[in-house]
Amino acid sequence: MNWKLAVSTAALATLIAGPAFAQDKPQLAFVVNAASDFWKLAEAGVAKAQSELPGYDLQFRYPAQGTAALQNSLMDDLVAAGTDAIMISSADPKNSIDAFNRIAAQVPLFTTDSDAPASNRIAYLGSSNTLAGVQAGEIAVKALPDGAKCMGFVGFLGADNAIERIAGFRQAVEGSGIELVDVRGDDVDFARARSNVDDVLAANPEINCMVGFYSYNPPKIYEALQAAGKLGQVTVIGFDEDPVTLGAVRERSFAGTVVQDPYQWGYQGMHLMAKYLEGDKSDVPDDGLIIVPTKIIDASNVDAFEAELKGRIGG
Repeated sequence: MNWKLAVSTAALATLIAGPAFAQDKPQLAFVVNAASDFWKLAEAGVAKAQSELPGYDLQFRYPAQGTAALQNSLMDDLVAAGTDAIMISSADPKNSIDAFNRIAAQVPLFTTDSDAPASNRIAYLGSSNTLAGVQAGEIAVKALPDGAKCMGFVGFLGADNAIERIAGFRQAVEGSGIELVDVRGDDVDFARARSNVDDVLAANPEINCMVGFYSYNPPKIYEALQAAGKLGQVTVIGFDEDPVTLGAVRERSFAGTVVQDPYQWGYQGMHLMAKYLEGDKSDVPDDGLIIVPTKIIDASNVDAFEAELKGRIGG
């Protein structure tokens, strides 16, 4: 992690934890689904929003582990501590509806990254994961005009963001000769994410395309291919902007990656909740969906994109 971001986030954590915050300041919390470097940009967005919302106490929280039970327990603790609004990326939305509704009955609840539309959340702010999956499929179609057999890798197979990305990918490659044979889940266990790729390389020699659907999956694919001497022989499509992924795109080891904008989720999410608490609900659309666009990064635009990222986190 960049040292300037480390300083800024540490300072934010100190402010959050310290006694200097008066109890009369409304508290807003951003809760993620697991500890991952992917969330550092969202954390930077929250830090930027804190500088513009001095009348609020903004918290950025990681669960102890990436499970729905621990996420839901964390939300209960936040509400008990006086948190006034929460935005969360759900690890398992389908099995968290009761917990979400319990929280939503007490404080305004918003979702990001992975939606829980069957719950009483107020709005979702994040990517269209279906459209992001379609973009990943478009990368594959362009890179593999003769077709391919692909294997996918993802964290939570049951999470809405995973289900929608996989569906979007399959939609985009339909009729192209590209087949997504299967998707292996790892429950955000990084060692398992790597071993999933190693297992496929050993047992499925027909696989000539891999798709990493979560931010850490493409780097694990890179590690496994490099160790097996197959880097560049298997076409890889990534998600998100891990430095390893961007480097692989730059050197053309990966065909491309679909990037989201977690910085804006953190930044816009804090402003959205603050306005909502102040009685201004104008930013909440009728369908409850606030979509932050995703985009394709390939060798032609990776340098410009990386420069933009460095500007946001201070280097």
